[in-house]
Amino acid sequence: MKRTYIVIYQLDSDGDENALIEYIKSYKTWARITDNSFAVTTIDIKAIQLRDDLLQFKGNNGRIFVVKSGVEAAWSNTRGKSEWFKKNM
Repeated sequence: MKRTYIVIYQLDSDGDENALIEYIKSYKTWARITDNSFAVTTIDIKAIQLRDDLLQFKGNNGRIFVVKSGVEAAWSNTRGKSEWFKKNM
């Protein structure tokens, strides 16, 4: 079953944003929402596993938030293309 997750992050100075972004981009289907948030579509990964995989990049006191996309969404001026969001959210 296809799942789309919203990933929001705030990294410490010792976090590795480039590595986090590269990890997210390793998924076949993803879109950047804002500077610190992405949407990621998976088939076999659950939110807790995605969160756990991203923890390595946050630094000591960074923050990671992962939530499964629901049945309704609205957006404005995202970094990603609206067509991607219409199809995957």
